Amino acid sequence: MKTAPFVLALVLAGFVRPAWPATAPAPAAKSGLGMGQHNSNAPINISSDNFVGDLQTKVGTYIGNVIVIQADDRLRADRLKVNVTAGKPERFEATGNVVFVSASGTATGDNGIYDLGPRTVTMTGHVVLTKNKDVMHGTMLVVNMVTGEAHLSAHGAPGNRVQGLFIPPPQSSTPGAKPHPGAEQ
Repeated sequence: MKTAPFVLALVLAGFVRPAWPATAPAPAAKSGLGMGQHNSNAPINISSDNFVGDLQTKVGTYIGNVIVIQADDRLRADRLKVNVTAGKPERFEATGNVVFVSASGTATGDNGIYDLGPRTVTMTGHVVLTKNKDVMHGTMLVVNMVTGEAHLSAHGAPGNRVQGLFIPPPQSSTPGAKPHPGAEQ
């Protein structure tokens, strides 16, 4: 059928529109764990090696070297599934080598879900958060993009404990200050 590609193109155009009503703009949201601001009003641009769209289920799957850009935020993954409701994206499900980069930090995991309705991001698997030299490890991260509240847990990790390493900034030398005992002179 010759109209199928045209219809598919119209349906897929809905995959990259914001999921809020045009009459009520979504606020720019804070991101948790010091990951910076997130502009949920910005357009979402997706590219990949391949795309498969299912018109009946309204699910589109980007496959291979997937890159998602919204404002200054970037997401990379092996695969991204987009669920569409009422012609608008509702949920993004990233799998395989998921990396989220913002201006002030990086989050990695095996899988990631961005629910546009409640504006939550959930990362699972081997979750690692980095900001400068600071690092946190866990198995599940849930971030409320509206409030900026984040929860990192480590169920299934050794001891079921979240791990963190924070490097304090170097102390400046104060003239006349006594060196710390044991410090090299």
